[in-house]
Amino acid sequence: MARGTGLYSQVVAWLKILLPLAALAMLSTLFLLSRSRAPVMDVPFAEVLQQGETAQEQVGAPYFAGTTARGEMLTMTARTARPEADGVIRAEELEAQLRLLGGGQIRLDAARAMLRDGSQQVHLQDGVRIESTTGYVLQTDGLVSALDQVAVESAGPVTGTGPVGRLEAGKLKIAPIGETGDVHLLFTDGVKLVYDPKTE
Repeated sequence: MARGTGLYSQVVAWLKILLPLAALAMLSTLFLLSRSRAPVMDVPFAEVLQQGETAQEQVGAPYFAGTTARGEMLTMTARTARPEADGVIRAEELEAQLRLLGGGQIRLDAARAMLRDGSQQVHLQDGVRIESTTGYVLQTDGLVSALDQVAVESAGPVTGTGPVGRLEAGKLKIAPIGETGDVHLLFTDGVKLVYDPKTE
């Protein structure tokens, strides 16, 4: 009986040593696994892209939704998105929709887009279509749009139609104007308007 009691005491003593060591080993493994992958970047689509195993993988149909500092709603979808070097995400067939505080909407469609880590901007490229609920349908080669406010600027000339006819301009800006902060489409750098009474 004494021998059994002694064996039991030895087992308990060893367990007091082994169990804490095993727990420490498990915790160490857990911390190593948790640090094995850093976040891709703090931009739209980044959370979905973290699921990829390599920088060559892409994600199908990513989706992003957020609000600007003033409360406008911004949503973005794409056919695909993939991470690249230097904190860049490339998206194909991107669609962005901005819901304004007054109830209007502006939609941006682009063949390709680029987002860079920490820039809070998206570069729409290779042909961009701009459509607003105020009656404008415009095209331009590329533009830059902020993600945290209503601030859109074309990279070059724009052409299209508006409420009173066809127009051309060297540059387009979309931004809130005046004390009311209403969002306007501003055409600059040589504006040409061909009036069409049928559009009224």
